[in-house]
Amino acid sequence: MLPKVDYHMHTPLCGHAVGEPSEYVEQALKVGLSEIGFSDHAPLVSHEDARYTMNHRQLPLYHEMMDRVCKKYPKFTIKIGIEADYIPGFESQTKAIVDAYPYDFVIGSIHFIDAWAFDDPDEQIKWKDKNIDQVYRDYYKLLRMSAESGLYDILGHVDLVKKFGHRPESDMREEIQKTAQVFKKSGITVEINTSGLRKPVKEIYPALSVLKIYREAGVPITFSSDSHDPKDVGRDYDKAYALAKEAGYTEYNVFKKRKIERVEKL
Repeated sequence: MLPKVDYHMHTPLCGHAVGEPSEYVEQALKVGLSEIGFSDHAPLVSHEDARYTMNHRQLPLYHEMMDRVCKKYPKFTIKIGIEADYIPGFESQTKAIVDAYPYDFVIGSIHFIDAWAFDDPDEQIKWKDKNIDQVYRDYYKLLRMSAESGLYDILGHVDLVKKFGHRPESDMREEIQKTAQVFKKSGITVEINTSGLRKPVKEIYPALSVLKIYREAGVPITFSSDSHDPKDVGRDYDKAYALAKEAGYTEYNVFKKRKIERVEKL
């Protein structure tokens, strides 16, 4: 049975998404999901950039939008989450943001390595001056730090570093295994995120080889489309399901009030 939840979708407040929350709900109903969770980009704690996230002044607006859409669809389960970047040295500021509202889940993500927005097309040119192996190692180190911070329930697109198709020359299996052990110890859930299929890499996050390592370590999963457009809600879930099954997963987590509400079978 295909996954029935989608826990990663955005609003125009983040500066790079389109569509009203009600349109995301309508698409979820159309594709047969049983519940969704919004998780727009939380204000950046290191600096302000309207291209990437809402700002602190917009955070109440986000929750007003969420209140309206929940009232509009009282018979459909809508969870309220947020996606917060992990930026070393700003843990207390991030904690203040995620603790300020009663979220159902908090997604942690890595979009910056030493202030370089490595997944931004406008900053893609900087890849040519980078040691790709080192970028990967830095990325996995930040993933481990984010898990150990205790700030997050779910970690998002956990091999986002591959977005533009850059691949390491070295074998990263040891890095990924170390990361998997930290995820397991920290109680982190990893999302299977279909948005990678819509990016230059044309591959789900995480790749099968990575997902198998997480499965071997006992790291649980959930599902998301990372929609920035209503048409992408629940998109490519047949492929996500097949990937999860091939990796050996038989169930996924459903969240409420920052706890695992239940475990659903695949």
